[in-house]
Amino acid sequence: MSFRRGFSFGLLMLAMLISIGCATYQSKVSSPRKLMKEGRVSEALPVLEKLANTVSDDQLVYLLEYGTALQIAGQFKESNSIFLKADRLADMSDYHSVTNIAAATLGSETMIQYKGESYEKVLINAMLAINYLMLGQPDEALVEARRLNEKLSAMKLDGRKPYELNPFAKYLSALIWESERKYDDAYIAFSESYKLDSTNPFLPADLIRSAKNARRDETSRQWKGEFPGTQEEASWYDKSKGELVILFQQGWGPEKQMSAGSHRFPELRAVHSETQSLTAEVRPKAAGLQVFNGSSQRVYDVQNVAIETLKEDYGALIARRVGGIAAKAVVSDQIRQKNELLGALAWVAMNVADQADLRQWSSLPQTIQIIRLKLAPGEYKVHLQGLNASGSPTNDQMDVDLKIQSGRKTFYNFRALR
Repeated sequence: MSFRRGFSFGLLMLAMLISIGCATYQSKVSSPRKLMKEGRVSEALPVLEKLANTVSDDQLVYLLEYGTALQIAGQFKESNSIFLKADRLADMSDYHSVTNIAAATLGSETMIQYKGESYEKVLINAMLAINYLMLGQPDEALVEARRLNEKLSAMKLDGRKPYELNPFAKYLSALIWESERKYDDAYIAFSESYKLDSTNPFLPADLIRSAKNARRDETSRQWKGEFPGTQEEASWYDKSKGELVILFQQGWGPEKQMSAGSHRFPELRAVHSETQSLTAEVRPKAAGLQVFNGSSQRVYDVQNVAIETLKEDYGALIARRVGGIAAKAVVSDQIRQKNELLGALAWVAMNVADQADLRQWSSLPQTIQIIRLKLAPGEYKVHLQGLNASGSPTNDQMDVDLKIQSGRKTFYNFRALR
């Protein structure tokens, strides 16, 4: 077999391998996703564990999926060990071999190691912080809050868009700082979250309160002028009370699929989620005391951020694929000059292989919502109930016993899978 013939045969094999790889990736992700949607998270875990422990160009995304599944299963310590591994892998300097770059140019971008989107990288630390809070380890959660700040500062210097800088992650760090009585740090984080996303419904009260707690009285008065509809309440500063903070991860983010217009490009399609919001009934264990009720408020739209990120990347993606098409034409023409049939086969093989990169952290929620309630210290029975778009109850529900401490926040994480 001549070199030219062998090279063309290699291209055909490359096309087949890439096509098979894309199909395998999709099937590997869809199977555990389906199990989790059905509430069979424990069955999804061994599937994802095997994928996450296999060294490959896709390892990061499988680590993210596995860490999320462990969190949903309530295995927070194990989830953190996986997220820490993912965080280290995502932070490694990009390294792509000459062979992989050539394969991506003549074939598909799936041949290059997946490094994660910017908002995904920040959410790793947010998930770590949530796990530590669920484990009752606020000091470790504060470490992740600091890590978040470092990442976001570096991204800001790189000129990232506001939505990429993840206002939820910044807001979560503010809640952690405040719970640990680091009031100035809390105020700074609240104000930075506001700069990234001013629609968070909790922020007007947060900014007024945290500025005053940080002894920034003039700043607090300025915020009161900025939000005339927000009435300052004495209960905000009542250190004898604690606060319940329910972090509600609602539904499923959009799924990356092949574009209807071209197999070379991905598009994000919304995934239907029955549960759209959450209510909490908080009942003191002591008889005869007031029952508290709260409803979730949206603080972060993962679906919108994912879509905006893909839109922002499309220009560069088109440029890379156009360059790839040109490279394919040059290579196939060189072969065609020696052998017409092999040149034609090489052109077909390389273009068949040029599939959209559909890798993503697919188990992220559609939105992140929060319920916050000021409560007297004590033990409470909490009933969480998911609601659909019309306000009717769904099968996403849970009963949990929680303890509230004076002057502290008690965090609880809940994920709706339907």
